[in-house]
Amino acid sequence: MRKTVLITGGTSGIGLAAAKIFLEHDFNCAIVGRNVERGRAAVKTLSELRAEPDDGINRRLFFIGGDVSKVAECDRIVLETAARFGRLDALVTSAGIYADGDIRSVDEKLFDSIIDTNVKGTFFMSRAAIAHLEKTRGSIVTVASDAGIKGNYFCALYAASKGAVVAFTKSLALELAHIPIRVNCVAPGDVLTPLTVEQMKRSGETIGELSSVYPMGRIATAAEVASAIYFLASERAGFITGAILSVDGGLTA
Repeated sequence: MRKTVLITGGTSGIGLAAAKIFLEHDFNCAIVGRNVERGRAAVKTLSELRAEPDDGINRRLFFIGGDVSKVAECDRIVLETAARFGRLDALVTSAGIYADGDIRSVDEKLFDSIIDTNVKGTFFMSRAAIAHLEKTRGSIVTVASDAGIKGNYFCALYAASKGAVVAFTKSLALELAHIPIRVNCVAPGDVLTPLTVEQMKRSGETIGELSSVYPMGRIATAAEVASAIYFLASERAGFITGAILSVDGGLTA
């Protein structure tokens, strides 16, 4: 029976690139996002990847509109995926919100928004998936950031949320190792995504300036981070759990 992956934040950036690579490796794929129009556009993009006359890619692809900052939504998303495909083998929690700025500019509304999506969403999506992943001995891949490992200037709230994801990943890996459900994390640096482009527009920073701090002289592509996600979810990483895999061109070395 074909394996199934559920990807939050799957309608753009890293999540969309991850969906592409899982589909290429013959997974069923459920992608989650809050924006229905963006979800439809993502499905259209992924559907055009390649022709499959015997088993069309649309049969293996499913968009679920949902907000992972709400516990009931996390439960519903997992149930809809399992009902559609009959199983769940991997969960990728790539839904996330970024915010920078001086700590004095952070109000309670922004704090709740970042923590609810980045931390609460990761926690409760993982909790909802455990019963299904136990049946398949599946895996969870969370998405953190270099900021969650070393901290960054003027993004204390975001760094705190991603640091929580790192600690959660290690703790949950220990908790579920006996099942076994593997739990690992990718921690990218800057990635060339629409979110990063928008961030550069706001700050006036150029891609050259952003790349200059990286030992490899550039930032990552979404596909490179997606490849790391797929590896950690796959059987090739069968004895890896609790790992935080930096995909940052040497930034945190």
